[in-house]
Amino acid sequence: MNFEWSVVADALPALLGGARLTVLIAVAGLAGGLLVGTVAGFMRAYGNWILNGIAFAYVELIRGTPIVVQVMFIYFALPLLADVRVNPMTAAVTAIVVNAGAYIAEIVRGTLLSVNKGLREAGLALGLPMWKVLAYVVGPIAFRRMIPPLGNQFIVSLKDTSLFIVIGVGELTRQGQEIMAANFRAVEIWTAVAILYLTMTSVLTVALRLIERRMRIL
Repeated sequence: MNFEWSVVADALPALLGGARLTVLIAVAGLAGGLLVGTVAGFMRAYGNWILNGIAFAYVELIRGTPIVVQVMFIYFALPLLADVRVNPMTAAVTAIVVNAGAYIAEIVRGTLLSVNKGLREAGLALGLPMWKVLAYVVGPIAFRRMIPPLGNQFIVSLKDTSLFIVIGVGELTRQGQEIMAANFRAVEIWTAVAILYLTMTSVLTVALRLIERRMRIL
């Protein structure tokens, strides 16, 4: 079987459209996931037993179930429970927010607790309120340390968008499937899809490496 580049060229506009949607879902979902995960991470690290318990239950529930089950619950079950219509795009972004948030929460918790307790105690001894100690003493050190694991989570979440094919989101994998179903050129189409995913993750990896160098990760 010959590899025909013309098949890839013909499919490229549709695949690039799917890739743009993939990036949009990942960026929107990770922005929300970063916010949710940061809050949950602080609750796990410094919250009282009630806040810690709520965050722990959330993290364990989400980490213990596959993201494909989560998005199908949001898309199919949630409308029945809440009597609201959820479109595929909303379900996809929400799934990334909820899923990534749980993993980011553990990254935040781990990096916060990795900072030497003496720094926090020194800040409190100087009379600084706790929020200033976290913002100006513990936070900057923890942030530098969490960049590498956060980068890994961003890449994982980007690739997880391919699972949203189950609810009909027109992201990159879905576009590849539809094109392949029309022309039956599986080798060319899935090679092009793989290259596009590799390109997106490579760009993200390079960007994160540059950030790490600039921040002088400890």
